[in-house]
Amino acid sequence: MSLPAQQPVPAKLKVATVSLAGCFGCHMSFLDIDERLLELIEHIEFDRSPFTDIKEVGLCDIGLIEGGLCNAENVLVLREFRAHCKTLVAVGACAINGGLPAQRNHIDIGTILTEVYQTRAGLSTASRIPNDPELPLPLNKVHPIHEVVHVDYFLPGCPPSADAFWQFLSDLMAGRSPQLGRGLIHYD
Repeated sequence: MSLPAQQPVPAKLKVATVSLAGCFGCHMSFLDIDERLLELIEHIEFDRSPFTDIKEVGLCDIGLIEGGLCNAENVLVLREFRAHCKTLVAVGACAINGGLPAQRNHIDIGTILTEVYQTRAGLSTASRIPNDPELPLPLNKVHPIHEVVHVDYFLPGCPPSADAFWQFLSDLMAGRSPQLGRGLIHYD
């Protein structure tokens, strides 16, 4: 009696996530796919992600990035992340257009720092703008990520819904261009 031939197990897609300047709401929305995470794990393997606590990113098939660019460290993280991801997805309003952090763009960064650290009511007269080499240098403006690196796809929303994440990733895993139908894009 011969055994049936074993079917090759399809390779799992490697997925990494990172958050820059934003609220982390997109990652929370991603977790809201709830029990579908178990089905997703059948098809993907997480690399750098808060789900794995891996801090360095390896080569990945799909990179999901939320948040805009507020400081020099954000730019470095973005460039490294882009270099390691075959497909980069800008997730949420902050990554796509700067989102809420970009509301500071109409005010000079020097003015903001002076107000926050030196002239605001209740501060000590000895208060100074932090100047430590450990602190990332703020950018003059908040930028969306496509102004610095090539972005393959945009997943809009603030945050994108769990159903939008599910549909988007299902399409990518199936080799289709993601199509978000009516009702999957919203800004809450």
